[in-house]
Amino acid sequence: MGRFDFMLMKLPLLLITGLLFGQDWANLNKYIMVNKKLETLGPNENRVVFMGNSITEGWSTFLPEFFSGKNYINRGISGQTTPQMLIRFRPDVIDLRPSAVVILAGINDIAENTGPSTVKMITDNIVSMAELAESNGIKVILSSILPANDFTWNSGLNPPPKILAVNVFLKNYAENNGMNYIDYHSAMIDEQEGLKKEYGEDGVHPNKQGYEIMSILVEHAIAETLDLKSDKQ
Repeated sequence: MGRFDFMLMKLPLLLITGLLFGQDWANLNKYIMVNKKLETLGPNENRVVFMGNSITEGWSTFLPEFFSGKNYINRGISGQTTPQMLIRFRPDVIDLRPSAVVILAGINDIAENTGPSTVKMITDNIVSMAELAESNGIKVILSSILPANDFTWNSGLNPPPKILAVNVFLKNYAENNGMNYIDYHSAMIDEQEGLKKEYGEDGVHPNKQGYEIMSILVEHAIAETLDLKSDKQ
């Protein structure tokens, strides 16, 4: 085999490698233009960023009125895992200078969207996001992972034990660090440890009724968090 033939055999691998490394793995470009257009808020205005995956992103689609007329910014990206969110946390959260961030993350890690993940890997990434926020003067609201007893796109992983373990950690972490914790899980779980059918048809993603439940819970947490912030000033 000649040198030219050998190089031809390697070409497909080189092309695939180049494509993989050329991808925007964390989807940093998704919100880059709209982020630039956001105006700086006045001293008495409170901006809240919602950081998450498809469950957060879908909130604006199924219940757009929740975001209407408020300084709420949706920065959910479908399919994302916690390491991807951590990479884009600065441009999509910190640089927007919010008063608070609502973090809802972890379900896609458990679904192995970017490979197998342990509970510690998931919680480490969420803690890193929380620490980044607090070091930049941003109040943190942590959210439980919603219930799910299986994934249609990756069946057989038995997610309930991992979901529970992550949620227990997040609740304790929030309590120990003076943060608000939103327990969507308890409000939306069924007898099979999955998402109640009336709150979502595919067992993972909420429908309008599901988002209505979530909206009540998060509004309470936001009000409490911003009150705590103002009390300390």
